[in-house]
Amino acid sequence: MTAPRALDRLSDGAFDWLEHNLEHFDPYSGRAASATHVRAKAVLELALLCSCSARLGDPPGARLAAAAALVHEIWRRPEFLELLDEYPAHADTYSLIYAALAPAGCDLSLRKSALARLSPGFLSPGGKSAYQCLEIRYYADRVGVRHGIDPYPRLIEQSRMTVVPGEARLTLADAYAVTHSGFYLGDFGRNRSALDGDPLARARALVGAILDYSLRHDQWDLAAELVITQYILGIEPLGDARGAAAVRRLSEVQRPDGALPGRSPAEAAPRAASPARFFAAAYHTTLVTALMALIISRGRSA
Repeated sequence: MTAPRALDRLSDGAFDWLEHNLEHFDPYSGRAASATHVRAKAVLELALLCSCSARLGDPPGARLAAAAALVHEIWRRPEFLELLDEYPAHADTYSLIYAALAPAGCDLSLRKSALARLSPGFLSPGGKSAYQCLEIRYYADRVGVRHGIDPYPRLIEQSRMTVVPGEARLTLADAYAVTHSGFYLGDFGRNRSALDGDPLARARALVGAILDYSLRHDQWDLAAELVITQYILGIEPLGDARGAAAVRRLSEVQRPDGALPGRSPAEAAPRAASPARFFAAAYHTTLVTALMALIISRGRSA
C-alpha cells in the first residue's frame, strides 16, 4: 500500500474509532465506573485533538462534532476540576492545559479557578527541565497567563532537540521529550519550526535516528509522534523514506475497527481484554495517529 493510501486509511479508521468510543472519554458516563485509565488525561487529550483541528482550519464535520460537543459539556462542569487531582504529580500541568484548551463559550470563571489552583512557582523555571519549561510556556502563552519561562530559542538550546545522534544516550522518555518539544515549537502542526541552519539539521538527524529505532522496535505511538515532528521540522513525511515507512507500518497494525491497539506490541491489550482495558491501552496511540493524519493531510492540501 502506498503511503498516501495508508494515511487515508489511518485517518478514516482512527477518527471512526474515536467517535464510537466517546463514552470512554467521558469521565461521567456509565463506562467511568470500570475505567482503567486516568480519566482527566484522556479527555484532556481529546480536547487537544479538537482544539488542533479547529486551529488547523479543518472544516467542521461529523468526525469531530460529537467529540467537540462532549468536550464543551465537560468543560462546563465545575466538578471536573476535582478530577485533575486524580494524578497528583501532574495536577498543575493538567490544570494549566484545562485552562488553555477551554472551548469558546465556556465559563471563564472555571478557567480562572483552574489557574488559581497552580502551585506557587509552577510558572517559573526553577527546578524544571528545558522540556518541562517548553510545555509550560506553550500552554501559558495560549491562555495568556504571565510566567517567568525563558524564550523559545533559549529553551531549544538547552533541550534534547538538537543533540547530535550518537553523542548522547537517549532514553525513551528523552525521545518523547523531543517529539513534544517539536509539538510546542510548531503549535501542533499549525506552524513550521523556526529552527534553521545547524540546529535544524541536528534536529532532523536526531528525529530520523529515533524514527529508525521506533520502526525497528515497533514503537507505534512514538513513530506517529515522530512523523508529526518531521512535518514541523520541514520534512514532508510521505516523501521521506522513514516517514512513509512509519505511516505504512501504522496502517498494517491498525485493527479493522480503526484502533491502534497500544503504544507497542508489549503494551497492546490482550485479545480477551475488557472494553475498559482495551480503551486504556489503545486510546492514546489511536488519538495521536488521528492527529498525525490530520496534520499531514492538511499539509498535502495546503
